[in-house]
Amino acid sequence: MDREEFRKDVKLAVSGDKQAFSRLYALVYEELYRTAFYSLRNEHDAADAVSDTVLDAYNSIGKLRSEEAFRSWIFKILSAKIKRKQAEYASPASDIDAPEYENVLSDNFSFESLELAEAMYRIDDDERLILSLSVLSGYTGDEIAKIIGMKASSVRSKLMRTKEKLKKLIGG
Repeated sequence: MDREEFRKDVKLAVSGDKQAFSRLYALVYEELYRTAFYSLRNEHDAADAVSDTVLDAYNSIGKLRSEEAFRSWIFKILSAKIKRKQAEYASPASDIDAPEYENVLSDNFSFESLELAEAMYRIDDDERLILSLSVLSGYTGDEIAKIIGMKASSVRSKLMRTKEKLKKLIGG
């Protein structure tokens, strides 16, 4: 979909067009899921976070003010869902399962990808969310700061420290 078609679909979705919203969702679903999965480390929780995100986005798309803001807007909703789920993990009643990376890795996975997945399990929730938004979704430090409500300088330094931590964890 080119930029003009995208902008047209956002306008249509804002005015209530269900098919236009579906096309927009199709463009971002994989990125939303990957970000949620690597942040939450659980297939079911990631799917729930994405479903809740899409439902909230669909119900509130009429409030979107700018076509260009769609992607960061929906990722901001996802970020809130991820943080809420992570807070549930921190509660004493919660029981976190082992990471389910083997179900998400492709048939072509390598030792290096498994090693990276295990290293991702060892970084904290904020680090994983920032790294996912940067590496998997391609957001800049400034964009991530807006999405998660943190200073851009803090995001950039946390991202740099997280990458260094991952290098040490995977022996790089």
